[in-house]
Amino acid sequence: MLRFDAENRVIKKEEYRAILVGVQTGEDISYSMEELAGLAEAAGVRILGELIQNLEKIHPRTYVGKGKLQELAELCHTMEADLVIANDELTGIQLRNMEEIASVSVIDRTLLILDIFAARATSREGKLQVETAQLQYRLPRLTGLGKSLSRLGGGIGTRGPGEKKLETDRRHIQKRIDEIRRETEEHQGHRKIQRAQSERSDLPVVALVGYTNSGKSSIMNRMLAMENRPDKQVLEKDMLFATLDASRRLITTEDRHRFLLIDTVGFVSKLPHTLVKAFRSTLEEVVEADLLLHVVDANFPEADFHIEVTDKVLRELGAGDKPKLLLFNKIDLMPGYSLPAYGKNALAISTKTGQGYDELLARIKELLFVDSTEVDVLIPYSRGDLVSYLCKQTHPRILTHREEGTFLTVALDRADRKRFEAFIVS
Repeated sequence: MLRFDAENRVIKKEEYRAILVGVQTGEDISYSMEELAGLAEAAGVRILGELIQNLEKIHPRTYVGKGKLQELAELCHTMEADLVIANDELTGIQLRNMEEIASVSVIDRTLLILDIFAARATSREGKLQVETAQLQYRLPRLTGLGKSLSRLGGGIGTRGPGEKKLETDRRHIQKRIDEIRRETEEHQGHRKIQRAQSERSDLPVVALVGYTNSGKSSIMNRMLAMENRPDKQVLEKDMLFATLDASRRLITTEDRHRFLLIDTVGFVSKLPHTLVKAFRSTLEEVVEADLLLHVVDANFPEADFHIEVTDKVLRELGAGDKPKLLLFNKIDLMPGYSLPAYGKNALAISTKTGQGYDELLARIKELLFVDSTEVDVLIPYSRGDLVSYLCKQTHPRILTHREEGTFLTVALDRADRKRFEAFIVS
């Protein structure tokens, strides 16, 4: 992975060698630890091993018990690890005490996720949102994080704000948070204008949501490919949090129905509260959507868990009751796949082969364009622009030329019925 100096400039490539540590307080954390390993690998960390302790509750000062912490220190020494990654969010005291005994840098799951977000953010707003989350996380942990950052010398856990800001007082950090908040509000204003323009055109909005790496971007690209618009495709990569910035694309179906499709940031279990809070303005796209496409990796053994995590985040955002289609993706990897019993709004699809997409588009149209009705219109020959619009945006069932003008029988939605009200004939 890359190392950075205090000004966020690349120093050299380096692979950190880490031991994962987790506390099991009753519920099985094997999947959570497996996911932590995936997150670490996404950040360029080499995993040497893991240590799990069963406790009634997490130790308030050392995370694991002191005996297990000593065992962790010996394991780090034996395996020449230079990093410990905890599966839970740690306090400043826990960070400091663990580092003193283990004699290596210690970070937690939250800081790891924030580091990945910092590396992947590309837009100005995305970078500001990540920096806000980092500063809010670090503010109460300045003392505990000090040794960790100096030992790492940049890189994982230090992207974004950098060490210089962490060495300043709390007032300076709070001032920076306020500056970011003001600039973020400007971006939020631009997004509201975009939404207002969409509302004026009465275009329905469909938002892709789901666990990270479930195939949301692939679904958007498949729909764009069906329209022969490869130039509008978004980044699609088999990795956690490949994209952070919301992408908006206009989708037009074969029968000329149109809607805005939005690809949003993926979710993950134990998604840091600071990150959800910082990205709330971006995730407002989900709250404002008319329909959610909840994408699930059908090939993943813990698919039900992914569904639960996504539903939980949607409820936190206030979008839990939105109309939703549950899309079980990647069924091309599962011959003879049988769709789980999730009701009529669950569909099986394959982005790779296109299987299930005709049914998906049919369900989207059914849910979004229920107000579409067929009417007869008579357009004067002087308004050829309106005829062109109808032919472009709809598939007229009847089109004939009469003495008074062009007669069409077309299916119009609420917005177009209002626009063509003066030309509707009984």
